Amino acid sequence: MKRRVVVTGAGVVSPLGNDVETLWDNINLGKSGIKLLKSEEYEDISTKIAGYIDNFPGEKYLESKEIKKYDLFTQYGYAAAIQALEQSKIDLETVDKDRAGVYIGSGTGGLQTLLNNHETMLEKGPKRVSPFLIPTMINNMASGLVAIKTGFRGPSFAPVSACATSNHAIGEAYLNIAHGYADTILAGGTEATITPLFFAGFSKMRAMSTRNDSPEAASRPFDSGRDGFVMSEGAGVLFLEEYEHAKKRGATILGEIIGYGSTTDAYHITAPDYQGAAKAMKLAIERGEIEPENVDYINAHGTSTPAGDISETKAIKEVFGEHAYGLKVSSTKSMTGHMFGAAGAVEAIITLKSMADNIFPPTMNLDNPDPECDLDYAANKAVEGSINIALSNGFGFGGHNAVIAFKKD
Repeated sequence: MKRRVVVTGAGVVSPLGNDVETLWDNINLGKSGIKLLKSEEYEDISTKIAGYIDNFPGEKYLESKEIKKYDLFTQYGYAAAIQALEQSKIDLETVDKDRAGVYIGSGTGGLQTLLNNHETMLEKGPKRVSPFLIPTMINNMASGLVAIKTGFRGPSFAPVSACATSNHAIGEAYLNIAHGYADTILAGGTEATITPLFFAGFSKMRAMSTRNDSPEAASRPFDSGRDGFVMSEGAGVLFLEEYEHAKKRGATILGEIIGYGSTTDAYHITAPDYQGAAKAMKLAIERGEIEPENVDYINAHGTSTPAGDISETKAIKEVFGEHAYGLKVSSTKSMTGHMFGAAGAVEAIITLKSMADNIFPPTMNLDNPDPECDLDYAANKAVEGSINIALSNGFGFGGHNAVIAFKKD
């Protein structure tokens, strides 16, 4: 029999706050974390805005020598994991660590570490490359460090599926617990990719917004004036726990994961195919043993790209039919920007907060809706209403789709 899986802790590092409550307060207020990049390195790049973090309290979580040793993506992931553990109130001295795991993914890993060492090699030769280059840059190091620090010896890995990364991490962790292989897993994603090289690459793809004169208005999902996504960074980690395990120790349950759908478009490396996204939503609903009409809210992938927002809207209509117009959909990337491998986890946390407080978070900057995006996106203002079941969507380059279904406890 499939075991129930609940969330008992959550942690966040983001451009809108380095803890869950600050992030959630800012989301409700419709605030934006997007700012102008001040470095001259971006002068010749079309996009000069991002959701970067400039007040991360690394010393709160790691010693100074460790801060120098680990890439920012690892630091962000570790900080979010510690927050999740603290909220869960799990006793690390008594928990069965052989049945406790870590699934924290990253789309790119230690990109800045790689670039810094490449520059060092070009300027000073290979002998000056850091011996920590490899263990610092590899994508699994956030999971590795968290496991080392906590002593969790259960299943541990780091999924990599671009923008769907942390939804895959949460979904696969959910299955692992549901099938009885573990009792607790820290799951989510982390990313620190704001670099000139990354910007140059996406700029050449014409995928990012160039609304540099108004950073806060640049991410505008479903709006007819959208011109691309806004890059962001940070981390989100959830503490997943088997229901009876959580109940036995008197844990506060933030919500239950009831379904998970994972599919692949098998269509194009960057262009979306709405049918793959639709199938992932259908699977999450079917596996959650609910009807489409039971879903009250969807936290959309909603990146603010011309093709992506239309594709997701078509997918929602395909799955929900007339009910697509009876539920609310919103893209919180309109405020956080696109956090890549961390996006799904941060948005899952926002979804859980939405359910707990019965508030539909807004899609900001939605002033002139695209005629092909005609659903209720909670435009420009948070809305109160009952939310018992919600989906959180994550779709990545390569055609990777991952959808999580949540239920209020």
